[in-house]
Amino acid sequence: MKTLLAATLIGLATVTCATSAAAYVVAVPASFPADVVDDDGALDAAIDSAVDDVLSHAIAFSPTFVTVQTARVVGDRVYILLLIGDSEGEKLLKKLSDGAEKTTN
Repeated sequence: MKTLLAATLIGLATVTCATSAAAYVVAVPASFPADVVDDDGALDAAIDSAVDDVLSHAIAFSPTFVTVQTARVVGDRVYILLLIGDSEGEKLLKKLSDGAEKTTN
């Protein structure tokens, strides 16, 4: 009986102490006019401006990484897809990519 009680208490302690961390990872499209891109410097400035706009108006968490996933020119606009996440999201992506590598081997 003491063993059952001890196991129950350990199980309850584990459940009540375990907390899940929120992991934030979002993909956000953004665009800017293609005619503002004259050279590499202008392209960098346009991407920085688009990222700043997304971070100040669309993201409600403190990101630790921002990457440009894709970029395409369609008509007179440049469309970019941003991947934005926090530190927990970064860990989640790492676990997912490690799992994907194990399944392909």
